[in-house]
Amino acid sequence: MKKVAIQGYPGAFHEIAARLYYNGTPLEIVPADTFEEVVSLVENNAGADIGMMAIENSIAGSLLYNYNLINRSSLQISGEVYLRIKQNLLVLPGSDLSELKEVQSHYMAIAQCKEYFKSYPHIKLVETKDTAESARYIAENNLRSVGAIASTLAAEMYGLDILKESIETNKLNYTRFIVLEHFMNVPHDDGFNKVSVSFAVSHKTGSLYKALKVLNDLDANMTKIQSTPIPGRPWEYLFFVDFLLDDTGKFGNVIQGLSETTLGLKILGKYKAGQNYED
Repeated sequence: MKKVAIQGYPGAFHEIAARLYYNGTPLEIVPADTFEEVVSLVENNAGADIGMMAIENSIAGSLLYNYNLINRSSLQISGEVYLRIKQNLLVLPGSDLSELKEVQSHYMAIAQCKEYFKSYPHIKLVETKDTAESARYIAENNLRSVGAIASTLAAEMYGLDILKESIETNKLNYTRFIVLEHFMNVPHDDGFNKVSVSFAVSHKTGSLYKALKVLNDLDANMTKIQSTPIPGRPWEYLFFVDFLLDDTGKFGNVIQGLSETTLGLKILGKYKAGQNYED
């Protein structure tokens, strides 16, 4: 059985992503309060074999802190999955909107659903540390006047009713989750078509262009570029790049070319491009 560390509690969207990715493989979900704890659990073999981590959202953008967490760790990206985030209003069985005085959830879930609650000004929105934890708290404490914004899995796990499905304002709300494993445990096979790397470039005209030209010349299709500041080096940036390779035989040439045109190149992972799920 695989032990998968997630930020959040059982029933969170991270768990849904993990179960979709592993498609029927028995999993033990290891909850963690923070993404730092997720990395630590896997990196130190402290109760988890794998980490599942949100890395970007189609509305909110990239989770920059998570990029840096991965870059500083010994973990490798070994897979990814894209999940449509459907936020649901959960209540104790038999409760209705007129009884609700408060709705709890993670701040991001609340932000995604504020338009819905404008029609119910009597309901106070309260931020908590996790969507699924909010659902669990309501169930365990039998709180009829409190609802939660959470997943369908959380409703199922904690015996709550879905009072209203898909209350998020933007229905095209997707999150990309990455699978993290210790570099010693990553399968060394050739079944990849996507690569993630990080690097810096010199402060010279055309430095970034030269690196990206390597990708273009070798038919590597760049799907993502993200910059983050380098701590202690004002106005210098680390670049995170994802690219697809139809011909994985060119991988060595791409890496050699990037090594010659960048500084501190690090391969963050080689893996299969992920599937999209509508949950």
